[in-house]
Amino acid sequence: MIDFDGYRPNVGIIISNRQGQVLWAKRCGQNSWQFPQGGINNGETPEQAMYRELYEEVGLSRQDVKILAVSKGWLRYKLPKRLVRNDGNPVCIGQKQRWFLLALVSGEDSINMQATKTPEFDGWRWVSYWYPVRQVISFKREVYRKVMKEFSSVVMAAPDRASAVKSHQHTSQYKSLASTNTNNTKDTATLASDNERSTNVGKKESRYQRKQRKFNQERSARQKGEQRK
Repeated sequence: MIDFDGYRPNVGIIISNRQGQVLWAKRCGQNSWQFPQGGINNGETPEQAMYRELYEEVGLSRQDVKILAVSKGWLRYKLPKRLVRNDGNPVCIGQKQRWFLLALVSGEDSINMQATKTPEFDGWRWVSYWYPVRQVISFKREVYRKVMKEFSSVVMAAPDRASAVKSHQHTSQYKSLASTNTNNTKDTATLASDNERSTNVGKKESRYQRKQRKFNQERSARQKGEQRK
C-alpha cells in the first residue's frame, strides 16, 4: 500500500527498559542496526500493525509491553536512489512512519528474534537512549532524531530513566562498550559481564594505589628516621 506521494505507510517501534535504554536490533547477516519497523497492511490500523510487527520481529506480545507514547504525526524518509525499485506501480520512494514508544514489562527472556521462519534480525542489545541517532544509517537519521526528541520527555518523566537520557557521559561510555567488535552480537548477559570485568579492574587499580601510597608513606617515615639518627 503506497500513497499518492510514493510513500509506504510503516510503523516504527522503540522498546525501552527500566534504565531508559532502548532495544537496538541487528539485521540478519548484516552489520546494520536499527529499531524494529514494518509496513502497514491493507485494513490494519497503525497500532494493529505495530503489535503484529512486534511479534514477527522481536517475538513479543501485547502482554509483554506497555504503550508509553505514539508519535503525533507521520515522519517521512526517502530511500536512496539505488534502493528505489522503478519497476513498481506506483513507485515507492520512501516510508512514512507512525512511531510507538513501548516499555518492556516482561522479562528479557521474552525477546525472541527467531519467532518466525523469516526473521528480520539475528541479534540485539540495550543501548543508551540517544545512541541510535548517531548510529543508524544516514537516510533514516533525521526521522530518528525527531522521534527520539519527541519521546524523550516521556522517558524523562520516569525518575529511574531520567539519568540515562540526560547523561552524555553514559551515552559515550555505552557506545564504546557496545561498539566493540560489532560483528559479534552481544546479548545483555555478555554486556553485564563486560561491565563486571570493568568494575573489577577499577577495584584492583584502587587497591594497588592504596598499597603504593602506604609503601611511599612507610619509606618516607624510614628516611626521616634515618635523618634524625
